[in-house]
Amino acid sequence: MWRRFVSLAFLLPLARPFLAPAPRLGIAPTHRHGLRSLPPALERLVAETNESDRKIVVVTGGVLSGIGKGVTASSIGVLFRAMGYRVTALKIDPYLNVDAGTMSPFEHGEVFVLDDGGETDLDLGNYERFLSVSLTKDSNLSTGKIYQSVIERERIGEYLGKTVQVVPHVSDAIQEWILKVAKTPVSQFSANESSKGTGEPPEVCIVELGGTLGDIESMPFVEALRQLQENVGYKTLCFCHVSLVPVLGEPPEQKTKPTQHSVKQMMSMGLRPDFLCCRGSAPLDSGTTSKLSMFTSVPSGAIVSLHDVSNIYRVPLMMIEQNLPSMLLQRLRMGPFQKGLDYSVAGTVHAQKMAIEDSQVIRDWTKLADSVDDPESECVIGIVGKYLTQGDAYLSVVKALTHAAIATKQRLRIEWIEASSLSASESEEQGNNAASWELLKQCDGLVVPGGFGLRGMEGKISAIRYARESKKPFLGICLGMQAAVIEYCRNVLGIERAHSAEFVDDLAKDEEDAVIFMPEGDREKMGGTMRLGARETVLKEGSTARRLYGKDTVMERHRHRYEVNPSLVSRLEEEGLHFVGRNTDASGERMEVVELNKEVHPYFLAAQYHPEFTSRPELPSPLFLGLLQACKSRVGAEKESVAS
Repeated sequence: MWRRFVSLAFLLPLARPFLAPAPRLGIAPTHRHGLRSLPPALERLVAETNESDRKIVVVTGGVLSGIGKGVTASSIGVLFRAMGYRVTALKIDPYLNVDAGTMSPFEHGEVFVLDDGGETDLDLGNYERFLSVSLTKDSNLSTGKIYQSVIERERIGEYLGKTVQVVPHVSDAIQEWILKVAKTPVSQFSANESSKGTGEPPEVCIVELGGTLGDIESMPFVEALRQLQENVGYKTLCFCHVSLVPVLGEPPEQKTKPTQHSVKQMMSMGLRPDFLCCRGSAPLDSGTTSKLSMFTSVPSGAIVSLHDVSNIYRVPLMMIEQNLPSMLLQRLRMGPFQKGLDYSVAGTVHAQKMAIEDSQVIRDWTKLADSVDDPESECVIGIVGKYLTQGDAYLSVVKALTHAAIATKQRLRIEWIEASSLSASESEEQGNNAASWELLKQCDGLVVPGGFGLRGMEGKISAIRYARESKKPFLGICLGMQAAVIEYCRNVLGIERAHSAEFVDDLAKDEEDAVIFMPEGDREKMGGTMRLGARETVLKEGSTARRLYGKDTVMERHRHRYEVNPSLVSRLEEEGLHFVGRNTDASGERMEVVELNKEVHPYFLAAQYHPEFTSRPELPSPLFLGLLQACKSRVGAEKESVAS
């Protein structure tokens, strides 16, 4: 008898789900397999997610970093937008930093700032631009944030004396974070727009797992995602894996082995891809698709070719051509424009390509993509910066310029100019100095973006002086505005030692210190202590900025510790530099926008805030739009002059 008991003991785990007690009315099962009880908070979130029929799409990446997960995730969000769903997004970054605020642009690209002051990964900029929403700082989750949260809970005794471990405590905290973000309402567009959304919770949440699957630092998140699918159910969460299919040899041959190994790695960690998005230089061959399907167990219809296209706005259109919207709906048990459709009895009609091309979102998106490829003229913009070796350091500036170029039907060409090469004292070689100046003079307009540190400051000031004196269209952002004020103090007011207190200590008070430290700032703690987030700016009637925005108050995002010295404002305005945008809050009056009269200069404008963060493809930033309009008018006038 004992022998018979031992021989059947292995069946006990299989019987546990059927022996588990029924859940209480209105509460989800504590665990889909009855192996352990979920914490009450997580249990409630799981129940709310299922009762709301909210869906989660997780985008992962393999083979290498920078493969295009952000654009893929954003494009999937566009598909759901086109089908009428409310969409939000979450980016998971496995690094230990609490946020991206203290990270160098050379290492990690730009820091994207949200309305609530969150300093986040640049992928949140992609989400906001593609989804036309304004996200929150909780939409960016890092290892540092989640460990900080768990440690704070442990300190107040929330774990009741238990040994706090990665599993289950950290993994549970990650699941809670994801589900909380998934149900948090997000406003449409940014805070400076009248449309703020209905306040209703999202219906779909796009989650991007940063890095590459297999990285040791992302393991807790991978395990949490595995558990999350177990908890919320197969029909609620799906995985989309982005991988690389390189082309090698002569004649060219598409290689599937990197993707095979990537999926194998993914499956070894307990995750199974529902969709494969394959990056490459050319569309996938039918033979390549069949081979990938055979070795990865992903149906050939769920393998999507994300090959190189003329511009990123064509990616959602490429997904539609391959029937991805219908497949997503079928996998997540969502009806095409109808909720709760039963695919088990609906037949194959729902597997057919959905006609979402007629939706307003896709019509606008198609028009946008076509406009990029069919411009009327070319515009050359010089960006005078210091983080030029990192391609993503000025990503939002480039996107804002692109949006404005599309709106003005121009092909944008950017010339990158190293700021330090424009200053004889900073340039290492005289030849570089001359070449940079020649390049700058050939540009139709100039942008001096934000930054930190003294290097390149003199070059920026010299470039701004040239733009002012030659009447070349100019836009300064953050430090670019401060540099414009310093340039005016030196060369118009005659204050030779005018500078910023950020870089020079022994400046004469209220005379040479054109830029000062904000009194409420923190000189010791670096992270999260700047003036951050959306702040109101009041624009002066009759100003260029007021005309461009079309209203007298705007909300724009800030990220700075220093400001223009209010004591010098009256002198500067007497000499023609007008502060037409100001912010009044509890800390005092801030100078936000500065410009020269149009009679003096066709377009000379600078802002303390970052207008690039609120620019959208369908709604370009007014300040960037004004710059591109001024450039187009100037080039047209020059052509007419030459022709005559």
